[in-house]
Amino acid sequence: MKLRVNGVELELGEGGSLLEAAERAGFKVPTLCHHPAVTARGSCRVCVVEEEGSGVLLTACNTPAREGMSVLLDTERVLEARRKALQLIFSAHPAHCEVCEAANACRLKELAAELGISGRELPLEQDFRPVVDANPFYARDLSKCISCGLCVCACQEVQGVGNYEMLGRGGYARPGTALDTDLEASACEFCGLCASLCPVGALIPKPYLHRGVEEKKVVTVCPYCGVGCSLILKVRENRIVGVEAGVENSVNGWSLCVKGRYGLDFVDHPDRLRKPLIRKEEGLVEVDWDEALDFVASRLKEIRETHGPDSIAFLSSAKATNEENYLLQKLARAAVGTNNVDHCARL
Repeated sequence: MKLRVNGVELELGEGGSLLEAAERAGFKVPTLCHHPAVTARGSCRVCVVEEEGSGVLLTACNTPAREGMSVLLDTERVLEARRKALQLIFSAHPAHCEVCEAANACRLKELAAELGISGRELPLEQDFRPVVDANPFYARDLSKCISCGLCVCACQEVQGVGNYEMLGRGGYARPGTALDTDLEASACEFCGLCASLCPVGALIPKPYLHRGVEEKKVVTVCPYCGVGCSLILKVRENRIVGVEAGVENSVNGWSLCVKGRYGLDFVDHPDRLRKPLIRKEEGLVEVDWDEALDFVASRLKEIRETHGPDSIAFLSSAKATNEENYLLQKLARAAVGTNNVDHCARL
């Protein structure tokens, strides 16, 4: 179908939204509660656009585009409506930007700067909630929650757990577990998807806190199980400062388990072995790989000749690739002559 966005005519497939049409035309529409991983809700009202002719203000993220439609993205009515929406959100949001853990990653703060508002145009009526810091993965400061519903939708639609639901009404609505029980006693898997999508400082990942903003992003594969989830590593000064999902056409999409998202601290751990060690008279001594491999080969040969091939066992690892694990069992069966092969994922 054909439609116009800010005077630009374009074609869009059936079922596309006005937000998709605007992005297709190269325009940027601000959003707070929208994410491509979940169903659009339009709850924040920040993405409003104006239908040319009728003058109706529509939420771009969840309004389907129609044949012959013409919308305007930056009229004064649209900009004023966006400012009012943000001002209403700020009226129940604490003014702690200087000490907020979200810092410059806060989408609300970013939009306020873009639209030229201070966030204190309306009287503050804050719904104070204490910070809940009861697990090692992320903290919850629901005083900063803007009730966008991203965490609820992500848990229900993407992760398939359905641990969160919106409790309360209106400006007092906040995400919580069934009967508002403690998170640790709920069905939460601590996958961190909700925290990764939160546009403000209501859900704060703890393992990578205060490591700064990334200088680059590196796409890689999770080193844990054999699923092969794709990771996007946020890297600063050659250190991991964050992990996210969302690699196109990946097996995991936007999902990660608790290990894939929060379990990579071993990469920079000071106790991590970076060179092979051989036990000598003076204890464990660092050696190069040639010496280490020669030593392993000679000892395996000596043990096989003395005690037979079945005195040797091989333990493969989920942190290796399928191809590397195949080669290990080939070494065990073809070279050493034993079927004593096991894998850490079975233990």
